[in-house]
Amino acid sequence: MPEMLEIEAYRRAAEPIVGRTVRGVHAPDEWYAKGDTSTEQLRTVLPGVTITGLRRIGKLMLIDTDGPVLGLRYGMTGRILVDDAAPIEALEYSSDRNDPAWDRFGIVFSGGGSLMIRDPRRLGGVELDPDESKLGPDAGAVSRMLFGEIVLGSAAPLKARLMDQAKLAGLGNLLVDETLFRAGLAPDRLANSLGDDEIARLHRAMRRTITVLGKRGGSHTGDLQPARIRGGTCPNDGTELVRADVGGRTTYWCPQHQT
Repeated sequence: MPEMLEIEAYRRAAEPIVGRTVRGVHAPDEWYAKGDTSTEQLRTVLPGVTITGLRRIGKLMLIDTDGPVLGLRYGMTGRILVDDAAPIEALEYSSDRNDPAWDRFGIVFSGGGSLMIRDPRRLGGVELDPDESKLGPDAGAVSRMLFGEIVLGSAAPLKARLMDQAKLAGLGNLLVDETLFRAGLAPDRLANSLGDDEIARLHRAMRRTITVLGKRGGSHTGDLQPARIRGGTCPNDGTELVRADVGGRTTYWCPQHQT
């Protein structure tokens, strides 16, 4: 499932489209046009614009143009193809098939080349001029002080708070489980119950997790990941992991060292 690390890989892979001009738009699925955007708008507004830059906030990829900003969300199963090449061939928990029938949105460029979103479950979306203010600061850049204010500002379970994109953008199910595993904190702890030392430890673990897993190749490469199965045991001490729903997501943690 694409989290901030995968979206960053998509952003880097799309860098060759900067400077290209859009010739046409593939937008067959009205469901995939989000907010006030329609497929007719996409097909009408985008042809003729030139790509001027690429950005990322959390899980949202932003394509700047000399017209509107194009926002791309990839949901749980969306992959990007740039000039028919995919920077990530398969996603954890998604189909391993590669079916062009799953191409939900794409832009074709003058002089050749294209950018396409292939999304089996249609959980992503495309929006013109998305409201970037709805997202919190990017998890990879948030300061220790602001991070503490975000975490302590809620009595929700800690995992749910870390996954609230309006407060902290970029972390998904796998990155949060790995971060909490490394920080030694239970995902069902109330977020506002953490002390100053625990906040500092959690912030360090989050930054370290993002850096290490980014170098390894994605959010599915964590130390905890192989044990995220029924009956899985902690890689550190062999204790059987707890498996439960926290914040609406299937969650794994070690009851021995995560408290």
